[in-house]
Amino acid sequence: MRERILYALGAIAGLWLARNLYVILLGLPDEAAQGAIYRILFFHVPGWITCFTAFLLAGISSILYLIKSDPRYDTFAVATVEVGIAFTVIGLVTGSIWARIIWGIWWTWDPRLTWALITCIIYMGYLMLRRAIDEPTTRAKNAAVLCIFSFASVVITYKAIDWWRTQHPGAVLSFRTGGGSIDPLMESMLFQNAAALLLLAAVLVAVRMRQEEIGREVESLRRHAHAI
Repeated sequence: MRERILYALGAIAGLWLARNLYVILLGLPDEAAQGAIYRILFFHVPGWITCFTAFLLAGISSILYLIKSDPRYDTFAVATVEVGIAFTVIGLVTGSIWARIIWGIWWTWDPRLTWALITCIIYMGYLMLRRAIDEPTTRAKNAAVLCIFSFASVVITYKAIDWWRTQHPGAVLSFRTGGGSIDPLMESMLFQNAAALLLLAAVLVAVRMRQEEIGREVESLRRHAHAI
């Protein structure tokens, strides 16, 4: 039953993304200043929304693990971090493609870009820490603490364009500017694509949680066999 629900949600997410892509490519006009390349915004910004949401949920789950010592919270945390990293990479890659067309360069050490890269590296370090510790409880506790403190980098990345006004474009969405500097139709499409990516991310988290649970069962059986 669980697998059927995941298949159904995955199919819905896939169809939703396909429909969004059709509207983005064929239904929306080119942007006045940027031309056709602005369409990458519909995956760049939702990618960041998705990864920030994943890292926030991972931090909350890590706090709950430290309070309740329930391994399910640790399982959820590692699954959301892995998915969050994947969408962070999407944000970095799409941003670099946009920069190459608009700025003429693939990368610049702008504060927003720099902290985005640092955030990706920090959460990769979280996964490396988990690999380095064999004892499950110790691994989960240390990883939870690191995950909680790592969210500070997410906050800095989010606020970077407000704190340091440099090359990266400023906020354009209405909830950040108070009025919005993006066409309402484009903004609506952006949020629709963000919702589709969030649904896809939820399916991926559920799949990774199941894989992690199976891994824990195998690890427990292996430890039991060694003890015998």
